[in-house]
Amino acid sequence: MTTRIDTRFAALKREGRAGLVTFVSAGDPDPKTSLAILKALPAAGADVIELGMPFSDPMSDGPTIQASSQRALKHGQTLAGTLDLVRAFRESDDATPIVLMGYFNPIYVHGVDRFLAEAKAAGVDGLIVVDLPPEEDDELCVPAVAAGINFVRLVTPTTDAKRMPAVLANTSGFIYYVSITGVTGTAKPDFSAVGRAVAAIRAKTPLPIAVGFGVRSADDAAAIAQGADAVVVGSALVAAIKSSLDQNDAATPGTVDAAAGLVRQLAGGVRSARRPAAE
Repeated sequence: MTTRIDTRFAALKREGRAGLVTFVSAGDPDPKTSLAILKALPAAGADVIELGMPFSDPMSDGPTIQASSQRALKHGQTLAGTLDLVRAFRESDDATPIVLMGYFNPIYVHGVDRFLAEAKAAGVDGLIVVDLPPEEDDELCVPAVAAGINFVRLVTPTTDAKRMPAVLANTSGFIYYVSITGVTGTAKPDFSAVGRAVAAIRAKTPLPIAVGFGVRSADDAAAIAQGADAVVVGSALVAAIKSSLDQNDAATPGTVDAAAGLVRQLAGGVRSARRPAAE
C-alpha cells in the first residue's frame, strides 16, 4: 500500500533534493492558531509535517517542546482534538504527509484499534511513538502498518549493529536518525559524524533517511541535506512560535508568520543542497 509519505519521498528523489520535515505540537498555542500554522507550512516549504500529540510526561522532548505541549494542554488539546486538527487540514490539503509523533499512553487509553481507524480516516499517514521498542511491535506497529499507516522508527548514535536489524524490521515510510544523544533541542550535531551514520544506515535499508535534533538554521539544514533524504526541524520552529506569543503565551498577529518565515529560511537551506535527480 502506497502512502502519502512514499509518494512524497519518491517525488523528492526525482527532483534530486532532500525534503524538509517540520515539527509542531498540535494545539500550540491554541487550536485555531495551530490549524492556521499547519495550513501555512506546506506553502512555506515543508514537505512532510510531524504533528506532536501533546502529553503530560514527554520524556524524550527538550524544554522547548515540553513547554509547547503544556501550552496546548492548557487550551484543552486532546488526542481526539489532534485528529480533528488533521481532519480540518485535509479539507484543503490532500497531498502533504502528516506523521503523528508522541507517546503510547494516550493511544492506549483511547484504544489502539479505535485510534488507528480514526487516524486513517482523518488523513494521518504515519506514526512515531518514541516509547515503544521493537519488542512491543505487536502493540501498535504491526496493526498500524496493516491499517495502511507507516510506522517510523528512530535510530540513534547508540544503536549498534546488533540492534539495528530489530529496529529496521517493521519500520516503514522513512527512518528518523537522531543526530545527537539526549533530548530534543539541546545540542548541535556533528555534521561529519551524521554523514557517516547516514551512509551506514543506508547500507542496511532502502528506506529514506531523515535526520533531526539540533537543526536550527538554514546552514544547518543545508549541511544535513548533503547526505540525508530529509531534514527534520522541531525545537527551532516551536521556539519561533513561542517568541511570537504575548506575555500570557497567547497568539499574536505575527504568530503564523513567525512559523512560516523560519520554514521558508530552512527550506531555502535544504533546497540549496542539490543532488543529481533520479532517472
